[in-house]
Amino acid sequence: MRNHTAVTTFIFLGLTDDPELQILTFIFLFIAYLLSITGNMTIILLILVDSHLKTAMYYFLQNFSFLEISFTSSCIPRYLYNLSTGDRTISYSACLSQVFFIYLFAIVQFFLLTVMSYDRYVAICKPLHYVTIMNRRVCKMLVFCCWMTTLLLVLPFFILLLGLEFCNSNAIDHFGCDANPLIKISCSDTWFLEQMIVVFSVLVFILTLVCVVLSYVYIIRTILRFPSTQQRKKAFSTCSSHIIVLSISYGSCIFIYTKPSAKDDMTMNKRVTLLPASISPMLNPFIYTLRNKQVIEAFNGLITKLYSSQGIRGILR
Repeated sequence: MRNHTAVTTFIFLGLTDDPELQILTFIFLFIAYLLSITGNMTIILLILVDSHLKTAMYYFLQNFSFLEISFTSSCIPRYLYNLSTGDRTISYSACLSQVFFIYLFAIVQFFLLTVMSYDRYVAICKPLHYVTIMNRRVCKMLVFCCWMTTLLLVLPFFILLLGLEFCNSNAIDHFGCDANPLIKISCSDTWFLEQMIVVFSVLVFILTLVCVVLSYVYIIRTILRFPSTQQRKKAFSTCSSHIIVLSISYGSCIFIYTKPSAKDDMTMNKRVTLLPASISPMLNPFIYTLRNKQVIEAFNGLITKLYSSQGIRGILR
């Protein structure tokens, strides 16, 4: 018989024990987090206030920015707190809640990226019917389906995760709570849960990737038929930002979650996790806006309005 002790707290091992590297890590992650929140909130605000950004593409981008904020906020602030205070502990309930929300927001992102690929397919391959096909009702339904499908996938997995027992260790070899490091320190039989992670990885990553690839096969085939070089460049430009974000998201997450066993070395995994958790949310607003004239014009218009309102207030005073 094995003695089981009820675990009430976990301890994060973090990325490094070197004090100097911890300071550099804190500075980098803090700046990246501020840029992530600022950039994505700016996109959400611009789409809300500018009448020219009321199309389906920007509606999906607005939802994607919200998910980026939610995803990075579910793990990075906690790690910043751990680095700044030296307190690496987290309660059992807080840890499991973090796992739930990380998976929830991450998987919804992948479904939404697939929907955004379909939106680009309709815009380029069926431009005359774009407004009819991608109407407001359809867009809302697609986003709703992304959330509901994710909940149906995450809840059974999360219920099994709640049944894990921890006997010998409560030290999580990560900077946040994740399923793989929790499985690594569990004394329960984790074979079924590990297989479920692989199945979920296939369902979410591979199936959505197939849908994305099919969309872009039709998109590229249509673009190559355009008679004008200028038309082809413009069409490719509208898809380039989405392709970059897809590459970062799929590349990092497939590396992390399609391992045959979660009890492998976690050192590389937790470093790669920084890419979707911190770096991608920081870069994505710039990727989507720097090559988008409509968003840049909306931003300039908002700045002009703000300066004008401040000038009027100054005159009234």
